[in-house]
Amino acid sequence: MTLTTVIARLLIASGMLGLANSALENLSCPEKYGRFAVPSQCDAYIECKDGIPEQMLCPDGLLFNPNIRYNYPCGYPIDVDCGERSNRQRPEPTDECPHQYGYFKLGDEQNCGKFITCVEGRAHIFHCPEGLAYNSEFYRCDWPDQVPDCDTEAFLGFQCPDYLDHGHQDEFTFHPSPYDCQRYYICINGRPRLQICSAGKLFNKLKNICDAAENVTDCEPLASSSEKKKRVVP
Repeated sequence: MTLTTVIARLLIASGMLGLANSALENLSCPEKYGRFAVPSQCDAYIECKDGIPEQMLCPDGLLFNPNIRYNYPCGYPIDVDCGERSNRQRPEPTDECPHQYGYFKLGDEQNCGKFITCVEGRAHIFHCPEGLAYNSEFYRCDWPDQVPDCDTEAFLGFQCPDYLDHGHQDEFTFHPSPYDCQRYYICINGRPRLQICSAGKLFNKLKNICDAAENVTDCEPLASSSEKKKRVVP
């Protein structure tokens, strides 16, 4: 058995499929010291020490960032431009995570406010601030109308008045929450965004501002949590 065959089998066993043939043919050091991308695979790289190359593989879910020279070179996909390095190792999912490392949305399009971070296949659950949804594209909590896979109206339990859909898309309007006097919605281009007044203040629909509680006399009683889940204001 040749040395090339042994190395190829080790690479396949470690999940580096599609990398073995091309990498073995080009396993060399462009410089005496440094870390260098493998042309065919985004989560693999070559580490050179004193001109001796060693094939390295980032943990599942992380990608090699050739722009990082001195710190740990593997980062999240949002921070790495793979270019034509399209191949990746096989995922190593667990019962909690689709990959060993990464950020992932929890819930469906009507429940957009939670996400997990996975570290060594263990999930840690996080909640976005109230009214915000997790944006998988940018790894952040965002306005739900900016999140493609979130049903904004179902998620917030509020629908902007229909007249915004008839020639007034550039306007924004204010609407009190039917559930809580401290909360209100701003409709932008016909899509709602939840706003919350600070402690001790309520939304004054006559002035469209958060006002001292004593100045707001037309506040309706709070809706129950079950009503909040069911109601969608026409």
